[in-house]
Amino acid sequence: MTKIRVAVIGAAGRMGSTVCEAVEGADDMDLVARIDVGDELGDLGGAQVAVDFTVPEASPGNVAHCLAHGVHAVVGATGWTQERLDVVARDLEQHPELGVLIAPNFALGAVLMMRFAQEAARFYESVEIVELHHPRKVDAPSGTAANTARLIAAARSEAGLGAVPDATEHDPDGARGAQVEGIHTHAVRLRGLVAHQEVLFGAEGESLTIRHDSYDRVSFMPGVLTGIREVGGRPGLTVGLENYLDL
Repeated sequence: MTKIRVAVIGAAGRMGSTVCEAVEGADDMDLVARIDVGDELGDLGGAQVAVDFTVPEASPGNVAHCLAHGVHAVVGATGWTQERLDVVARDLEQHPELGVLIAPNFALGAVLMMRFAQEAARFYESVEIVELHHPRKVDAPSGTAANTARLIAAARSEAGLGAVPDATEHDPDGARGAQVEGIHTHAVRLRGLVAHQEVLFGAEGESLTIRHDSYDRVSFMPGVLTGIREVGGRPGLTVGLENYLDL
């Protein structure tokens, strides 16, 4: 069996170390490089696929390096704005044989949660998002929450729904949370949590809550391994693991 040669960037981090263990445990993969802060990316150990779980400031440069060295990239780092995605798409025009997967969440349940929320969005007048993570998370709202808000906003627009009703006039301390694409999004940082999100929908006389919980980082590994296996056969930029799952 020809194995996929994999490099992990951010290998010493909480997610990166778990990815290393998952790759080493996969029969069809070889972990050829563990790269972390202070290490040179170099030729990425001769990898065919690099997995990036670093930070928003470093990830775009890491992806550019991968492309320059003919390596596919699977990215779980957050902070990917549309402007940064556009840069990757332009870089890929010079490397049409390469694939890049950028996913806000690799847990299969989280992908389904986002899809279910997108489907429900057109039926409910009110919606809010609450994401809950460990206190070491450096960004808020989470990439998953921001992506969910964008999906919901697009579904509401397509359904002809107006703004979410909200009579709040005075909120000097920001109690109503951030607004992402017009969707109120709240971030909780609490010791003991890993990664959790709920989407709350409301209409006259009823509510619907869609929630996903990751209790351990191993929950993300099936999605990461799927990305590694698929990215080489899907050239170009793909945003969201759902595009690899035929949803």
